[in-house]
Amino acid sequence: MPIYAYRCEECGFAKDVLQKISDPQLTDCPSCGKSTFKKQLTAAGFQLKGTGWYVTDFRGGSAPATGVASAPKTEAPAAPAADAAAPAAAPAKSTSEA
Repeated sequence: MPIYAYRCEECGFAKDVLQKISDPQLTDCPSCGKSTFKKQLTAAGFQLKGTGWYVTDFRGGSAPATGVASAPKTEAPAAPAADAAAPAAAPAKSTSEA
């Protein structure tokens, strides 16, 4: 069930209400009793990002669901040349040289 934010336009009382989508909208303010209790427009509580997911992603299935396109994966950029050419650690010198 979604949570809706309500606010009274008369007294400013605000309340979050857990309601079914089919429930009627509340109109009477519980604080002042006037019929100026209005549903507020709020941001969604979640965001969908990325290329998507499939039902089979977490089931060990080998093929994704049909009818859903996904973007091709790209490889990570190669390491910079300076890091690849770094010298190996020098062997320790002996302190008892003659």
